[in-house]
Amino acid sequence: MKFTCILLVFIVLVSSCVQYDKDKASYKKYLHWSYSGETSPEHWIEIEKNSDCNGKHQSPINIIHQNVDSVALQGDLKIQYTPLTLLKKVENNGHSIQFDFEAGDSINYKNETYYLKQIHFHEPSEHKINGLIYPIEIHLVHISKSGNITVLGLLGEEGVESQLFEFFESFLPLENGTAKDIHQTIDLSGLLLEDKHYYAYGGSLTTPPCSEGVNWIVFKEPLILSVEEVIKLRNNMPLNNYRNEQAINNRVVEYYY
Repeated sequence: MKFTCILLVFIVLVSSCVQYDKDKASYKKYLHWSYSGETSPEHWIEIEKNSDCNGKHQSPINIIHQNVDSVALQGDLKIQYTPLTLLKKVENNGHSIQFDFEAGDSINYKNETYYLKQIHFHEPSEHKINGLIYPIEIHLVHISKSGNITVLGLLGEEGVESQLFEFFESFLPLENGTAKDIHQTIDLSGLLLEDKHYYAYGGSLTTPPCSEGVNWIVFKEPLILSVEEVIKLRNNMPLNNYRNEQAINNRVVEYYY
């Protein structure tokens, strides 16, 4: 009798554990990634099973200047922005504020043309230079006709007001999950990216699915914008919407000067 009772208790406990594991797995299946709690970047690999988030060539990274390979500028990067870049819409997707562009502006990187698709923001910065975290980072995402991706990373530093950011922020505030059609022109040539030094390395998207094979170009000289502009962007995005630093894993970072 005593043995039977113990056996029954054991069966109940095992059944409960199996059910708990099933419920937990089912629960995780429906979780969506975020920047906090149990769906924060540290847990992305658990909830994004078919992603590259556990890969060896992930972004962002901490760029240590003394460890880079210095290369004289050789025309590998050509910025082909015009004063008539056409903004399509702005969206608060719950992860960032994202501006989408009509087809038109492009860059040429290592003899391949990449078309500007969207700009979004991270606060504070995702990439670091010599361990320094900037108040904000701007990602200009470009995609080639073959599907390759090159992202320009601009680090933002607080200072004087930026007319470009005043234009972007004229469409804010924007509630989570909503979008606005814009269909207006914007002059991105004022960024003067052709005159800036930059770091280049092979990495990934910094959000799930963390796809690898992304060309990263991170400009050394920061973009200057006002404290008020940084705060306005911050108030329209999730708090601390950045991914933690990823291991370099013997990748080579080049510095073009």
